[in-house]
Amino acid sequence: MAGNNGGAYAEVNGLGMYYEVHGAGEPLVLLHGGVGAIEMFGEVLPLLAEGRRVVAVDLQAHGRTADVGRPLTYGQMADDVAALIWHLGLERADVMGYSLGGGVALQAAIRHPGAVRKLVVVSTPFKRDGWFPEVLAGMGQMGPEAAEPMKQTPMYGLYSRIAPRPGDWPVLLTKLGELLREDYDWSEEVAAMGTPAMIVVGDADSVRAAHAVEFFGLLGGGLADAGWDGSGRPDSRLAILPATTHHDIFFSPALAHAVAPFLDAPMPETGGGSR
Repeated sequence: MAGNNGGAYAEVNGLGMYYEVHGAGEPLVLLHGGVGAIEMFGEVLPLLAEGRRVVAVDLQAHGRTADVGRPLTYGQMADDVAALIWHLGLERADVMGYSLGGGVALQAAIRHPGAVRKLVVVSTPFKRDGWFPEVLAGMGQMGPEAAEPMKQTPMYGLYSRIAPRPGDWPVLLTKLGELLREDYDWSEEVAAMGTPAMIVVGDADSVRAAHAVEFFGLLGGGLADAGWDGSGRPDSRLAILPATTHHDIFFSPALAHAVAPFLDAPMPETGGGSR
């Protein structure tokens, strides 16, 4: 396995998945957003690695992980993450994902509950209409025709430097566009999920704050007073970070400071949300 700060490839489900290991302690798998890579977390990654062993991943077709001949789907990428956890010889790991990576993390907890100890979902809805309408409209424009204009963005700058095949840029945008246009509603699966979870959004996020509260409610949170001694507090948590948007939350130190206490807390005796 890769050493501290080391990068390596794991063969999982026919995919050569790139990952890096930072720090030591309880394992935390960290998943980036769409058209991103490990590097997008900036200062957040070393802050998280101060107290745990962070396994940062480049998802299919992103970063240093080359694409393979299959669509991009939340379920398949979740299966890849679970396979990586087992490949590394871990019984289970905490999983934290942002945006696209948050959807993958959520599906990993739903599909492979034995592999996920705690879950952190950042700026991610549990159903498609959790995004603001103008954001959904933008997602509808994602596709091969966006490849050339998006070459002016920092995201392409990073991709062109680290991707095994930089010419696959239009392929990534095509597959990502197809995924982002698909409707989904995982409310039943979320409500049945037993994994302790933390929902994080910015107060000026692309995900509606009311949706984040609804998400928290599905996990058993915000449904009743916790009592003077906190005994009725749910196992899951909600954080709305002030003065934070969808486009800066993933590298804000406030994100690491918000989630670290949740990750460090003892596992609840019930192993799930209060419902």
